[in-house]
Amino acid sequence: MPQSPIRKLVPYAENAKKRGIKVYHLNIGQPDIKTPQVALDAVKNNTLDVIAYSRSEGSETYRAKLANYYAKNDIIVNHDDIIVTTGGSEALLFTFGSIMDAGDEVIIPEPFYANYNGFSTASGVKVVPVVSKIENNFALPPIEAFEKLISPKTKAILICNPGNPTGYLYSKEEIQKLSAIVKKHDLFLVADEVYREFAYDGQEHYSVMQEDGLEEHAIMIDSVSKRYSMCGARIGCIVTKNKDVIATALKFAQARLSPPTYAQLASEAALETPQHYFDEVIDEYVARRNVLIEKLNEIDGVKVAKPKGAFYCIAELPVDNADDFAQWLLEKFDLNGETVMVAPAAGFYSSEGLGLNQVRIAYVLNKADLVRSVNILKEALNQYKG
Repeated sequence: MPQSPIRKLVPYAENAKKRGIKVYHLNIGQPDIKTPQVALDAVKNNTLDVIAYSRSEGSETYRAKLANYYAKNDIIVNHDDIIVTTGGSEALLFTFGSIMDAGDEVIIPEPFYANYNGFSTASGVKVVPVVSKIENNFALPPIEAFEKLISPKTKAILICNPGNPTGYLYSKEEIQKLSAIVKKHDLFLVADEVYREFAYDGQEHYSVMQEDGLEEHAIMIDSVSKRYSMCGARIGCIVTKNKDVIATALKFAQARLSPPTYAQLASEAALETPQHYFDEVIDEYVARRNVLIEKLNEIDGVKVAKPKGAFYCIAELPVDNADDFAQWLLEKFDLNGETVMVAPAAGFYSSEGLGLNQVRIAYVLNKADLVRSVNILKEALNQYKG
């Protein structure tokens, strides 16, 4: 199994903290936004006498309310088209196991969420990367690039929309291009849409589940983690109208018995979160993004792609090896007792040698802390290069 580029530096961060160094965490997508009170209250005020198993596919009431939530987003599905999972991670593992056998291939635009490498390894599946570039903001690579990579072993194309780690938001036209190619070659189009709500600058998220004619091909992965700032709840889901996929994924769900009961209570209640919560969160993330990008652009030699969604960006640094730099930041550098932790981006690529001078930055800190973090990063780069 590959190491997580996001978590492998944690021991160095812990040691820095033991030395009295304050560490600004730009490395992980753990929002500091408060979880909706309605979700917290559902757990605090419950009257359960027994924490029993739920159904393997998740409670019917939760799935019915999920279907209503999707309908408000122009995604028309039935509760039977949904399997509740222990986080989006399990949803992806179940999907890989349901649509691919060992030795099969999945095409993924890179850089991509690092754990896709882990999920594919666990499933015996080969990741076939198609490169997107910082020069054009990590937009969808030309469809011809996908076509060249399709082989008899190819079973699916996987995208993250909006993207982790790039923050790129695929347009309706890009989704339609992918739709055409998966129908042409009879592939699945798997879309990790856990950041759906986080679309900026007047852009609208377009789901693979909204595309006509894709009913047998589209599989949507979702989660409550980021939408409601409930990462620790570990509730996600698979959504598809393909009945064979649902029936197969259900076997995996039965093997792990059921998703967690308390977390489903919280997730069901979270669906009652008022719209103003999301409006305020989006405004806050846009402001954070703008501050971060502006400050990064002030550093000589740094190139950064402007995110259209989610809360990540990829920055190219004037260093040869971002892994070494990230470790140095935690082991040997501090500015007035403070340092920053970033995620080296090489782990978000599958192609050898790509992303070596890039890092992923999560703008989940408040604006003042982001400004301080970039100032620390600027001084660190000066000293490191020296």
